[in-house]
Amino acid sequence: MNQQKIRNIAIIAHIDHGKSTLADRMLELCGAVDPRQMRAQYLDSMELERERGITIKLQSVRLQHEQTTINLIDTPGHVDFGYEVSRSLAACEGVILLVDAAQGIEAQTLANTFLALENDLEIVVALNKIDLPAAEPELYASEIEQVLGIKSNEILRVSAKTGEGVNELLDKVVEKIPCPNGDPSAPLQALIFDSHYDQYRGVVSSIRIVNGEISEGEKVHFMQRGTGAIVEEIGVRTPELKAVKSLGAGEVGYLIAGIKDVGEARSGETITCVREMAETPLEGYREPKPMVFSGLYPMDGDDYPTLRDALEKLRLNDSSFTYEPETSSALGFGFRCGFLGLLHMEIVRERLEREFDLTLISTAPSVEYRLTLTNGQVEYVDNPSDVPQSNNMSQIEEPYLLASVITPSSYTGTLMDLCQSRRGELVKMEYLSPERVELSYRLPLAEVVLDFFDQMKSRTQGYASMDYESDGYSISDLVKVEILLQGDPVDAFSSIVHRDKAYDYGQKMTKKLRELIPRQQFDVPIQAAISSKIISRETVKAYRKDVTAKLYGGDVTRKNKLLKKQKEGKKRMKSIGRVEVPQEAFVSALKIDD
Repeated sequence: MNQQKIRNIAIIAHIDHGKSTLADRMLELCGAVDPRQMRAQYLDSMELERERGITIKLQSVRLQHEQTTINLIDTPGHVDFGYEVSRSLAACEGVILLVDAAQGIEAQTLANTFLALENDLEIVVALNKIDLPAAEPELYASEIEQVLGIKSNEILRVSAKTGEGVNELLDKVVEKIPCPNGDPSAPLQALIFDSHYDQYRGVVSSIRIVNGEISEGEKVHFMQRGTGAIVEEIGVRTPELKAVKSLGAGEVGYLIAGIKDVGEARSGETITCVREMAETPLEGYREPKPMVFSGLYPMDGDDYPTLRDALEKLRLNDSSFTYEPETSSALGFGFRCGFLGLLHMEIVRERLEREFDLTLISTAPSVEYRLTLTNGQVEYVDNPSDVPQSNNMSQIEEPYLLASVITPSSYTGTLMDLCQSRRGELVKMEYLSPERVELSYRLPLAEVVLDFFDQMKSRTQGYASMDYESDGYSISDLVKVEILLQGDPVDAFSSIVHRDKAYDYGQKMTKKLRELIPRQQFDVPIQAAISSKIISRETVKAYRKDVTAKLYGGDVTRKNKLLKKQKEGKKRMKSIGRVEVPQEAFVSALKIDD
């Protein structure tokens, strides 16, 4: 195919600014989908995406606009799926930056724009939702010019819902975005930018041909992994899979090579031909660094091998989470998983349960701490139960974020109060326009992962938006709070908290567990402790049989004798008894909403 007639683009925007709806209109205009089969958010194929109304996975499709072939990638908008966006941009020469004409620039708009600029991509800006009564395209066009330096007369006005202006947007893409400049005669270099596992056909990889050409039946070599395979099928998504004989430089498509080992075709892998091999692999992707850690355990211990296989297959499709085996005395065998954020953690867990039919328990989310031991050794710990006693540590550091919050100026006070209460430090405050302000705060990650986002939305009636990036480690006054049941620590309930909040956390957990743990034949003390100091205690009272029921009078000593005998029996039972904590108690106590 003539490269002059190819355009590779991605749609980027803040969450809910209309990327998937714009992709729908483009599919309709280019005649890629039969009108009878058309549905809203056509490219969002995952059941979870359709339920939640958000894009979780990038989706690619080939469109034909007049004489030009457009390879379009629809990307997610949520900050937790930013890695999907960065992978998409590596397969493109330009982007469509979409901005809501009723909301203007939001946090992810800025983050994604800077990502596109880092990749030296051409940007076509469009204001979407101009059909809304609240739309103010002129106001927000001048805001974009002020903040991003893109001339307001170059910004297109479109409505992805009605289709107004979408044809002009496609014309602008063809005119402004450069064509690929690969060498068709050079040795093959193809980049895998996404993969998923099909149980009948093995690994299906999305590829971008950078140089050379790939044909069906050819023997290929995976350069990073060092393994080989034979191409069974190559093709393009139109959006249905359509097999072709070959793909040339600059084209985007899919590859099936009968790969059953999911580790062979990871995102960022370079494919070359065995008959004429390329000298060097393509740059690939920088591995994302997990921010939030949680333990995942099967409810039924026999499901452990199934969970291991499921995690391996899911990691092929979503390489931004990590996992390693761990054991808990309370929950058995499981995996310690790292995620990019709380929504990412929720989505991965839900996909494991739905796609692989598993029932899972997840422990409370935590972050990765940096410990300096008394012997000078530095360790990284993401599981609170692995943190040693305070007398073995000289200092403990926690990860910090640089958070950028964009909000209407009337909510500035309430947001500053929220950030201050989460131990935040104000870095800068900048007015984007008289009505909108950008606040930059340095915040501990542990204070953000649980409910910061929800609090921010509720305090600003949903108008504020947030983006964040890692900002290293800082020393904090942190302590390890352990929960003891009958004097024995339960590792699943251990937590690292700031000293000022340790007492509240201890009280909350002991009260919660007192309600959840069923009564035993003996008293069960539930204690919260920092090192050897008990900071909170609750007791689950024992069942008590009425041993005096058979008495019908006589001396009180008979009654006391029976009660004393019962007391001694309880004491003996307590020394040999083991507290039984049902699985439901773990599930309820570790729920994130509290």
